[in-house]
Amino acid sequence: MKTLATAFALSFVALAQQPAAEKKPAPPLPGVSTPGVRREMSAIQPQAVFPVAGAPDWEVVTDDAVWVTSSPKNMVHRLDAKTNTVSAGIMVGKRPCSGLTAGFGTVWVPNCADKTVSRIDMKTNQVVATLPFGPADSEGLVAVSADAFWMVSGEAGKLLRIDPKTNLVTSEITVAAGSASCVFADDALWVSSPKMSVVTRVDSRTNKVTDTIPVGPGPRFMTAGGGSVWTLNQGDGTVSRVDQKTRKVAATIEAGLPGAGGEMSFGANHLWITMIQIPITDIDPATNKVVRQWFGPGGDSIRVAFGSLWLTDIRGQNVWRIALKGLQ
Repeated sequence: MKTLATAFALSFVALAQQPAAEKKPAPPLPGVSTPGVRREMSAIQPQAVFPVAGAPDWEVVTDDAVWVTSSPKNMVHRLDAKTNTVSAGIMVGKRPCSGLTAGFGTVWVPNCADKTVSRIDMKTNQVVATLPFGPADSEGLVAVSADAFWMVSGEAGKLLRIDPKTNLVTSEITVAAGSASCVFADDALWVSSPKMSVVTRVDSRTNKVTDTIPVGPGPRFMTAGGGSVWTLNQGDGTVSRVDQKTRKVAATIEAGLPGAGGEMSFGANHLWITMIQIPITDIDPATNKVVRQWFGPGGDSIRVAFGSLWLTDIRGQNVWRIALKGLQ
């Protein structure tokens, strides 16, 4: 029978012979580490701050206004670009979500809770039609072309083409499963699937799928500009740049923006991305690099219009108008 001291000594030797537990690497800090790129939101002085109760989120720009949803309030607010005031609040369907778009004299508002689309007349600020079609995902985008409204519906991947004259679905086009967002550019709909990590191109004249393009992991939010379609890849925080002519990925940009949420917009010849904790990221398409990145409160939706950035502060329940010339 071993003595207690002997047993302790043997146990100590056995423990010493075991391989040391590997230390897990610390998660990377968000954003990029490029010198001279980081900025603080506290240094920004907005031109105007618009109070929007609830959770101001999705935005769309029209000739004289920016429109923004507030999901908890079932409302869309019209922000007047000339007076810097909230000029109207319009009740829509239940829980507006998944993007806004404008065309054919109306703002189109997908609603998640009742699976409808509300159409707001831009002249009267009244809902003039409610369509019985719901978006595929609460986090997505809708689009208009020259003669149709487009929306992804259902988990299986169906792109709906809706006639704005009749408000009826005229085509259902099968795209990648798990698709969520669509944008219109170069006579085509470009549809992202975060599930399959691809972008599907659909010819708007023929309703045919022409290309399926692998991009970064988990692409959801998209925008078009500078001859490209851009995806924000939630899996690794990169941005994929898809050339509209070659229909191939022309660049993969390290942006340091992984995780859920966020949005992107192209304007003033730059790509702009927003995300909670990093409300503004500025990417120069000439270099495919992040040139400025602001950290701090604010963020979740972003647009460029009227010489300004329009940035929602979803947690602070307001929208900031920030002069592009004032950004340093």
